[in-house]
Amino acid sequence: MDNNCSIRPATEADTEALFDICLKTANGGDDASALYSDPHLPGYIWSVPYLKFAEDFAFVLIQDGRPVGYIVGVPDTRAFDRELQANWWPFVRQEIAGLTPARPRDADVIERIQNPRSGTPWLQDDYPAHLHINILPGLQAAGWGRRMISIELEALRDHGVRAVHLGVDPNNHRARGFYHHLGFSEFERDGSVAFAMRIDEGSR
Repeated sequence: MDNNCSIRPATEADTEALFDICLKTANGGDDASALYSDPHLPGYIWSVPYLKFAEDFAFVLIQDGRPVGYIVGVPDTRAFDRELQANWWPFVRQEIAGLTPARPRDADVIERIQNPRSGTPWLQDDYPAHLHINILPGLQAAGWGRRMISIELEALRDHGVRAVHLGVDPNNHRARGFYHHLGFSEFERDGSVAFAMRIDEGSR
């Protein structure tokens, strides 16, 4: 592992970094800057609301004082979705009001903001928590992803969470291999790929 890196709890001051890292990894783990007209679009869905509404489960990977990765999660996906419906999406809709889709991924994210949905409702009964992790491409194979996952699972376990899931871009073969290696089980349904794991005491 790179000795210049460390992991710490995320804070409000990391908001722009979470937007940026999300953008730079939103194309199957690679840079998606060319795919969105507004660089905040992917972060509105996949990173920043977790910092705003589940800060206890948000951590950043720091290299030379700068965030280069994050992991975020929530213990109860359905409760989190309700929270965002009331307190996040109305704000985001105001932020993007008037934005006309002009780049390849604009329309999909705008539609998701207008009509929010969980990507894996079929897993939420058995695996109620979920997480997202993204690390800038230069550090993705350096061992920090495994360390961040471990810290996140510990935080969720300490909160009483027994099982967790996450969605994966079907084209991100590196990520799929990574989660298999960590002991997650893969699920596929309606073109969506997800991984899930029990994290209660008996499954260690």
